[in-house]
Amino acid sequence: MTWLPGRFLCRFLLGWVGLSVPGLAVEVKVPSEPLSAPVGKTAELACSYSTSVGDNFALEWSFVQPGRPVSTSQPILYFTNGQLYPTGSKAERASLLQNPPTGGVATLKLTDVRPLDTGTYLCHVNNPPDFYTNGLGLINLTVLVPPSRPSCSQSGQTSVGGSAALRCSSSTGAPKPVYNWIRLGASPTPSPGSMVQDEVSGQLILTNLSLASSGTYRCVATNQMGSASCELTLSVTDPSKGRVAGTVIGVLLGVLFLSVAVLCLIRLQKERRKRPKETFGGSDLREDAMAPGVSEQPSERADSSNGLLERPPSASTLTTKSKLPMVV
Repeated sequence: MTWLPGRFLCRFLLGWVGLSVPGLAVEVKVPSEPLSAPVGKTAELACSYSTSVGDNFALEWSFVQPGRPVSTSQPILYFTNGQLYPTGSKAERASLLQNPPTGGVATLKLTDVRPLDTGTYLCHVNNPPDFYTNGLGLINLTVLVPPSRPSCSQSGQTSVGGSAALRCSSSTGAPKPVYNWIRLGASPTPSPGSMVQDEVSGQLILTNLSLASSGTYRCVATNQMGSASCELTLSVTDPSKGRVAGTVIGVLLGVLFLSVAVLCLIRLQKERRKRPKETFGGSDLREDAMAPGVSEQPSERADSSNGLLERPPSASTLTTKSKLPMVV
């Protein structure tokens, strides 16, 4: 299998150099318009030729990725010496509409097409001694893919008088989808002067925002294979109303704090009134306390017999009596 590309190249160069006797020119015909096929379906890349088919007839199909030069083409299949040789990453899905392709039809069938199959396909017929043309036809194929569910995002200053940018983008979709923003609900749509939409990039610019600009916005991504959408909610705020609300909340919190403080004071006063009188401790001084070293004597003594109060003798009386001589 590895000798095939080299052998085919040798035959191709032989046709260019013209080492054989001149004969008919090889003419390859392919569609002039690009082809397209839905993802997962079968694509037929039409290619026809006119030449005198002989023992040296060879056919090659190859593939070039988008944006790459033809010199970087990758082989898909060969037909030479009456045998078909699929090769490369598409070998299991590639075949010829007519096999062998000796009747002037070299159409390629590619089953279960995928997004990576998008690119340029080369139909190359070589049949020495028919070497007066290059025998090459190019076909552009686009695999159609519906847009994936887009991602919605927003940025900017979403306050009254500010500007906001709404963005929408699908990661997949072929051909590239176009984007359209619509506003949901019964709210009034912003005036055209304050709304600029780019259908290619999927960006919606809203300027001079007002409270009426708030609402739900939907982005719809569409191509010929279908559509998908996403939504986001835009909330526009008014800073002046926020300051008034903050002042009101501050006043209410202050009143609430004062009310709690007054209730606490009233409760504390009630608890003090209910508390019993305090007794004096050992370290407290009383007005009727005796000096140290002087014993307390009762000032009056009740006579239980006659109900009269008898005053005890004073200290001076006791002293006088103790100085009188005793008479024997």
